[in-house]
Amino acid sequence: MDESCIFLAFAILRKGNDSTFDLATYNFSMPTLNTAVAVARLMRFLAVEGVTGHEKNIAREVQTALREAGVPAKNIRFDTANERIPLPTETGNLIVDLPGTKPGPRLLFMTHLDTVPLCAGAVPVKKGNKITPKGVTALGGDNRTGCAVLVTLAATLLEQKLPHPPLTLLFTVREESGLFGARHLDPADLQHPEMGFNVDGRCAADITIGAVGADRWEVEIFGKAAHAGVYPDRGISATMIAALALADVQQNGWFGKVINDGRQGTSNIGSVGDAQGRSAGEATNVVTDYVLIKGESRSHDSKFVGEITAAYRAAFQKAATRILDHELKPGKVKFTTRRDYFPFRLKETSPVVKHAVAAVKALGREPNCKTTNGGLDANWIVKHGIPTITIGAGQNEIHTVKEWVDLTEFESGCHLAVLLATI
Repeated sequence: MDESCIFLAFAILRKGNDSTFDLATYNFSMPTLNTAVAVARLMRFLAVEGVTGHEKNIAREVQTALREAGVPAKNIRFDTANERIPLPTETGNLIVDLPGTKPGPRLLFMTHLDTVPLCAGAVPVKKGNKITPKGVTALGGDNRTGCAVLVTLAATLLEQKLPHPPLTLLFTVREESGLFGARHLDPADLQHPEMGFNVDGRCAADITIGAVGADRWEVEIFGKAAHAGVYPDRGISATMIAALALADVQQNGWFGKVINDGRQGTSNIGSVGDAQGRSAGEATNVVTDYVLIKGESRSHDSKFVGEITAAYRAAFQKAATRILDHELKPGKVKFTTRRDYFPFRLKETSPVVKHAVAAVKALGREPNCKTTNGGLDANWIVKHGIPTITIGAGQNEIHTVKEWVDLTEFESGCHLAVLLATI
């Protein structure tokens, strides 16, 4: 289909029955995109290491690229979210203000700067229409694709002087380790956008309108050491308490995929060890006196997230009473939890979803509104009061050494971002 026809159909879809809309004067030209420069920009970002918590270098590179694209230095700033994040974090969120050139509500475009640790040392290699890692690492397309899309958006708007409302670009930190940058930002720093578009996924035509919420929890199990050969009865095995609790959880349907009275969720045990991340227990001839277990619970139902977590808490507390020493003293547990992020689901009739659907159709694609069982920065941005959907830009097999970027989808993501900002 000719691009002008696509844009015409889109214009009609957007304007509907508005009697003031004049087809004869409407500009049907589809914004163009310098795809070669966009891909080169992506390759540039993929070559910069920036695992979660260590985003200083990639933030500097993105800042430089924004300046090269024509964004004034005064419009680029960092917030102080890193001072509120409970884990060491090199820098705050990067925020960019683009003044509007036409009336309209402020829009937010966002992505995250960090990658998973498996991306450390990644070297990107372009092979035809794909980018892959040269060595045995992940690539970092999650989320260097998003960084490249947002900088390409700014460059395209400025180079072509495309009319757009006021925009805020947000590049968050520590998304991969708990959505911390989005969680700890001050919403006022975004200048009150009415809707948001998060770039973090595979397919540009997929519009993620909802996501699960999650608890992160941990349990410390306190037993009592004793010689396992001479006086095993004098010990309290923290390992056995853990085993009984996990068996209880599994037998009662609270592990893995969880279905209860029509409600669904998931749970997982992430790690079992000691407080320093080493193996629980020191020797086979010593009754293990301490175990630390970390896990998570997820669901699209906020209340059910808490119920899954509560089932784990009850199982560990019960198990601790079943392992006794020779004086009939039981073990002890300390169970702590935090709500990592809250679930959300936007209505398909909401303005932000309708805007995204129209833009995908203008791109010549069929929009697919969906939800995800993973957490997104959008979870916290919605919690902050900004309706936000998520789109993709070519990520594939993320968090693995088989990761690759589909450049066709990346280019579509860039085109879609421009349409979202200008229509």
